[in-house]
Amino acid sequence: MQKLELKQEYDVIVIGAGVGGLTAAALLSKAGYSVCVLEKEPHAGGYLAGFRRKNFRFDTAIHWLNQCMPGGMAAMIFDILGSDHPVAVPQKHIRRYKGETYDYLLTNNPEELKAQLIADYPHEREGLERFFKTAKRLGKSFANFGHVFRSEETMTPLERMKNKLNLLKFAMPFIPLISYTGDEGIKKGLNKYFKDEGLHKIFSADTELLSCLVPIGWAYYGDYQSPPKGGGQVIPEWMQHIIEFYGNDLFFKCNVKEILLENGVSKGVRFEHRGKEYTAKSRYVIAACDVETLYEKMLPQDVVPEKFKAKLRKADLYSSSVTVSIALDCPTAELGFGEELVHISSENVSRADHLSGDPEKSEISILPPSLRDPSLAPEGQGTLVLFMPAFMDFNNHWLTGRDKDGNYVRNEAYNKLKNEIAEVLIRRVEERIAPGLRKHILFYDVATPVTHWRYTGNKNGTMMGAKPGRENMQGKIAHYRTPVKNLLLSGHWAELGGGVPIAVKAGANAALLILKDENKAAFKVLADYMDGNIPASSVLNSKYFKPYDNSWVQAPTPAQKYAMRMQAGNVPAMEEEDEEDEER
Repeated sequence: MQKLELKQEYDVIVIGAGVGGLTAAALLSKAGYSVCVLEKEPHAGGYLAGFRRKNFRFDTAIHWLNQCMPGGMAAMIFDILGSDHPVAVPQKHIRRYKGETYDYLLTNNPEELKAQLIADYPHEREGLERFFKTAKRLGKSFANFGHVFRSEETMTPLERMKNKLNLLKFAMPFIPLISYTGDEGIKKGLNKYFKDEGLHKIFSADTELLSCLVPIGWAYYGDYQSPPKGGGQVIPEWMQHIIEFYGNDLFFKCNVKEILLENGVSKGVRFEHRGKEYTAKSRYVIAACDVETLYEKMLPQDVVPEKFKAKLRKADLYSSSVTVSIALDCPTAELGFGEELVHISSENVSRADHLSGDPEKSEISILPPSLRDPSLAPEGQGTLVLFMPAFMDFNNHWLTGRDKDGNYVRNEAYNKLKNEIAEVLIRRVEERIAPGLRKHILFYDVATPVTHWRYTGNKNGTMMGAKPGRENMQGKIAHYRTPVKNLLLSGHWAELGGGVPIAVKAGANAALLILKDENKAAFKVLADYMDGNIPASSVLNSKYFKPYDNSWVQAPTPAQKYAMRMQAGNVPAMEEEDEEDEER
């Protein structure tokens, strides 16, 4: 059991040990600040925490990674934290588009897909050429995403003017395309390139023209990666090691209840740990947690203007999901899967049906994690993960009840509902992709929006926070500085968009804001690096950032531990489940 030994006062307290909070904490630790990270779960990682069942390891939220290749936004920050950082694995086979009448594969050479489509639809050659050219232009814009790395809140007025030009340069390829959304909008947008219904059906589950084009654009520039060996959770494990290397604290099972204020300035937090209340003092607080929870429950009601809180309540958020994590008695490849994400859609249902939460009609994404990384499953076995978009309000909030605090309470009806949905998804995958799948299933675990809400605290179990879009931008939903002095946001709520690179970007900018107030010289070094003006060596050799000995040693996965014991002649019992997984 972890013992809490709080320092008398910290420079910075970080609420939440997701990637955004850990990035901020690691950078500030390197800059010489005393930091305490408080996480409500038993492990670091947020959506990257993953979980273990027996000798299998599962990631919880990664379809793929972006900006983790050399020179990518996330990799840039990892490079200055330590050269021992986990390395994402470039993907060759990326996405398989699978419908009733079509089956196409997108690789890291999109010209192969283009050639196949032209061969099947020669009368649409000219439009397909333009379609792929447009996608490549979008990919190039993302490839230069480092030009919009820093938040404007860290900039001088002159820098903001220059940044707006960079933002405009980044956005120019997207502007003519953003209005093509919904059934009619996408049809109209695709008709700009090709009119054959067969081609339209390939994108039958997409909700906007950009979502048809962007994956191809990323593929042109090699911006698809699989998680590092050992699974996505090794990223937060590495960051935790760095924070502790500098003598700083991470405490788990800590539920923050209140931001402590003195004359409108943040001075620390009050939190609960295993039924006992604690107070931790600090000069700054970084909230890498759900922003509504922060503003509605952790602060006095009159601190944040009601008008702005109302905007947050109405913000357009990404969906949650139903995730079925499956353990197999055979390697995943034996069922016909490759490394690519398989995207199943139904050609004869509406786009709304694909996102409705109806398991008979919804789009399904299928990942083969153990094929990408055999260390995630015991030898001769495998893992498969099914994703379906889902929402918290489905079927009366998943047939849950509510306690006196408004929290969702799971019951027998909830468990029955989620398993019924999982069975439908498994049947559909078996019918469309993997005949005989069911007989190879050892066990499976089902997560719903309720599960994602419980483990992350994110409103409605959203996977990535608030979407980029006109209303969210005009409402200034994304922000770092709060109405409370020295209380900053990080994580997915500080930026629009989602995924590892956005979380890393948010953590880096939150740390940068504190350096701007506290240490102008260290701020300038980090800002210059994030702007691409100096190399990583200039940060690593700077007197303003402490050295790190690159001492992280990656722990073996449960499957690797099992194999080592077997080789040693010590026939092991099945691995125990992680503490937090007993409650999933």
